[in-house]
Amino acid sequence: MVQCSKTLIQESGCRTSGCASPMDRHHPSIDDHPCYSETAHHRFARIHLPVAPACNIQCHYCNRKYDCANESRPGVVSQVLKPEQAVKKALVVGAALPQLAVVGVAGPGDPLASPKRTLATFQRLAEQAPDLKLCLSTNGLGVLDHIDALLRYNITHVTLTINCLDPEIGAAIYPWILWRGKRIHGRTASEILIERQQRGLEQLIARGILVKVNSVLIPGVNDTHLPTVSQVIRAKGAFIHNIMPLIAEPEHGTYYGLTGQRGPTPEELKAVQAACAGDMRLMRHCQQCRADAVGTLDEDRRAEFELDRVESMTLTPELLEAARARRAAFRAQVDAEQHLFRRLRESRPRSGPHRPILMAVTAHKGRISGHFGQASEFLIYEVDESGIRMVGLRQTGRSCQGEAACGESADTLEPIIRALDGCEVVLCAKIGHAPWQLLVAAGIQPNSEHPGEPIEQACRAVWHEMQWRGPGTRSATVSKVA
Repeated sequence: MVQCSKTLIQESGCRTSGCASPMDRHHPSIDDHPCYSETAHHRFARIHLPVAPACNIQCHYCNRKYDCANESRPGVVSQVLKPEQAVKKALVVGAALPQLAVVGVAGPGDPLASPKRTLATFQRLAEQAPDLKLCLSTNGLGVLDHIDALLRYNITHVTLTINCLDPEIGAAIYPWILWRGKRIHGRTASEILIERQQRGLEQLIARGILVKVNSVLIPGVNDTHLPTVSQVIRAKGAFIHNIMPLIAEPEHGTYYGLTGQRGPTPEELKAVQAACAGDMRLMRHCQQCRADAVGTLDEDRRAEFELDRVESMTLTPELLEAARARRAAFRAQVDAEQHLFRRLRESRPRSGPHRPILMAVTAHKGRISGHFGQASEFLIYEVDESGIRMVGLRQTGRSCQGEAACGESADTLEPIIRALDGCEVVLCAKIGHAPWQLLVAAGIQPNSEHPGEPIEQACRAVWHEMQWRGPGTRSATVSKVA
């Protein structure tokens, strides 16, 4: 029923204008989309509206939980909303957060398994908030049945989850699908799903919709196969590929979690991403968000917009118009900053290629902030002559439990330093003397010279300083030691 992966590669061809690779194409529509743009992800916010409870496939890595407020992973929500509730919530968030740019439906099931609820939500949003981008995340089984409606309601970005092209691999990931009113199992189910995904991908691209492909990296199942997936979707015109690590903790109740299937190590994830890179854009800043997430990717603000609060608010035409004006002003401000940064970069003399440097960053709303000892996670950026790219997120425990003896314990700091392996710099707003000494001893240079500065500006300044000092040397500056 479905072509083998080799045939898909041979026949996929180039379906994009001028046969340009995704790396060569700039789409203005990604400039304020946090999932498609590394630059936008800490400036612009998104909201996921949980209006689609049903799903038409079963994945071994998924368990759609409700009322699970402390989990942050796909398929988890606190409450499923009706379309009218979801639209009002989006409008309320848009009035409160001028940085809101994208409204998406990503579950908690599959949006196209609940098409009436999903499309009713998009229809109302297109009418009441036309400045907001509309985005859909789907497994692809139902795309061909609803592609005309997606265009009618101005959905401009679609995320497809494609984990494989081989039906045998698919049978190990998907135990069944619901197709034409029947539950279909095994290889036949994965053949149907793969075929529908590939045809859906082709049609979305042919209709001018920007497509991001998500793939879950499952060690021993599809890890060696994902470079083939990336090659095929790149040839067909997918804009960006997001390779996500499997989340398979036993407490989540998934099949993989309960049967001991492990997730990939950071090294395994990086190796597969490197094998898929080539001339394909890779999303490296994914947070694997909940289906009811609100805010920027690095700051979830859903607790501020509980349904009771949303429903108690009155939205007047004047308020909605003022909210649109504030969003437009915010976009204009970001555009002006980006234009200035581009001019500064272009004006700097280039002396040839230099080595890339990994930097760990503590940040808030896209700016350097926070005390090293109070950080529980670090954003990891790779900086070189061509630019700055977020390449990961490393979770750590706090080394500081209070101001009195912040970070004084080498035992407490040791696992944090191990988690920062490979990084040459840590950028933060403040750092204690003891952790500073231990970082330097581990070959990591602490830097607190740039509090409040945008991440790109700070990382770029540090990179240029390190290049000027020469390979293998680091600044010895101790600043703002707290």
